[in-house]
Amino acid sequence: MKKNGFDDGNITLLAKGVELKGEIRVDGTVRIDGRLEGDIYTKGQVIVGEDGVVKGTITAGVLISSGRIKATVTASERVQLLKTGLLMGEVRAPLFAMEEGAKFQGTSDMGVTTWPEEAPRQPAHMRDPASSRPRPVALIGKESEL
Repeated sequence: MKKNGFDDGNITLLAKGVELKGEIRVDGTVRIDGRLEGDIYTKGQVIVGEDGVVKGTITAGVLISSGRIKATVTASERVQLLKTGLLMGEVRAPLFAMEEGAKFQGTSDMGVTTWPEEAPRQPAHMRDPASSRPRPVALIGKESEL
């Protein structure tokens, strides 16, 4: 494993000018600079270059794209759209980042399953900090000098 996070011994490349219809299943990194109509499955990274086009399904650990994608995307770690990236479709990932200039049209699911209706309550053994705040006191029958 190199410092940059890529396993240089296990990269699958779909080069610019290459068109593929079908399915790609690998363990490592997939780089798309050509056109893919189909599905990609990897536990590693999918990188879509500026000239890359993907139509289909992407299931990966990480997706980083500066190309065009029309797909259902599921990433176990993150999806990152770079400034020239365009993604249309569904995204399911715990982290979804977009650079300024990137475009996204579709739906995203980051794993939030409930809406917090009220502020979280403190456990019974913890004291409410507001209860220890000083309260204003009014003096009756005596003027006080300020």
